Amino acid sequence: MENDDISVGLDIGTTKIVAMIGRRNEYGKIELLGIGKAKSLGVHRGVVNNITQTIQSIQRAVDEAIAVSGIKISDAVVGIAGQHIRSLQHSDYITRPNAEEVISEEDLEKLEKQVYKLVMLPGEEIIHVLPQEFKVDGQAEITQPVGMYGGRLEANFHVVVGQISSIRNVGRCIKSAGLNLAGITLEPLASAEAVLSAEEKEAGVALIDIGGGTTDLAIFKNGIIRHTAVIPFGGNVITEDIKEGCSIIEKQAELLKTKFGSAWPGENKDNEIVSIPGLRGRDPKEITLKNLSKIIHARVVEIIEQVYLEIKNYGHEEPKKKLIAGIVLTGGGAELKHIKQLVEYITGMDTRIGYPNENLAGDSDESLSSPQYATAVGLLMNGLNKIDKAKKAKIAQQQILEKPKTEDAKKESTIIEEPKEPKKSIFEKWGDKFRDFLDNAE
Repeated sequence: MENDDISVGLDIGTTKIVAMIGRRNEYGKIELLGIGKAKSLGVHRGVVNNITQTIQSIQRAVDEAIAVSGIKISDAVVGIAGQHIRSLQHSDYITRPNAEEVISEEDLEKLEKQVYKLVMLPGEEIIHVLPQEFKVDGQAEITQPVGMYGGRLEANFHVVVGQISSIRNVGRCIKSAGLNLAGITLEPLASAEAVLSAEEKEAGVALIDIGGGTTDLAIFKNGIIRHTAVIPFGGNVITEDIKEGCSIIEKQAELLKTKFGSAWPGENKDNEIVSIPGLRGRDPKEITLKNLSKIIHARVVEIIEQVYLEIKNYGHEEPKKKLIAGIVLTGGGAELKHIKQLVEYITGMDTRIGYPNENLAGDSDESLSSPQYATAVGLLMNGLNKIDKAKKAKIAQQQILEKPKTEDAKKESTIIEEPKEPKKSIFEKWGDKFRDFLDNAE
């Protein structure tokens, strides 16, 4: 069965790959039709380092989602993250030839295209150019300059940059897995879409997405993205520390972390012990929960301090840039016991755990509203938003074409142009560029 209202979100993570199929119900909530999960092989710290294994993992996740939903899928909205992502602030301006004419969308596009021409480091490419505030003839703090008069149009931009090779490798994996790229989105932006409210973005909020290989940060203030960063540590380094510290295998370390782990050592008494089966006839190992939480605590503190440094670099301590809504934690790492309390203790900021369940239909499986699925839900929402936009544009076009012609309209009909294509968002434009880029690389 195929359906125009259906979208697919594909989250290619370091620990797992999730394919999520869904559509909007009559209340505007997301109805999940199928989900497929596969262990992520071939991805290290958000970057593809084994093409063949990654393709196989994507195919496993997609096949499982198809089997559950019974829906054939061909397109997917994919998330991009990894340690190669960095962001920078940039200001640019254009001088308009005629200050007597009002500023149009074309002027904004011209300014945006100018930013795309910035010279990057070798092997890097601009992924997103996100406008923040505009200035017209020196008048600052303008959010929408279209329709204003002015000769000099200036803007601050948040520019997200990534490695060309890493981006191409993701595209190659998607194509080889038999899917088309319907769109590509920076993963922290997708997670933000799923777990943050408009009020939080307005008040100022830092979203911390703790994944397996990386921890992503996205800061919003006055409803605009202000800062993004990718810290190359995640839940996997905690598992690695438990493995080394307790001399056990990785599978046992992961199980210990999720079942008995805590980010706050004071919670466990000295006599709380967990016994782990020995390898091949060896005696079982006894590990105290206090020691376990000390190992976890040390590494979580390191991750949170690095994130907090990024929040300070943004300028959180300045009154104008204060993040009133504090911190929202999401991703698989947000499920660690007492992590909320530890983040509040280190940063002194209000903290909550972000669940994507607000956007899901009421009858959704409870396990799917876990923070570890926030990115996949955000990517799915991104795909559905594109479908909604395309539908609205189509309806608007039909209305223009079907309008009964009055006498005046008949006279003007010779002048009336074809209805224009709907204006594309930054992400859609970049997705188109990226698809052309992949096709040319064939």
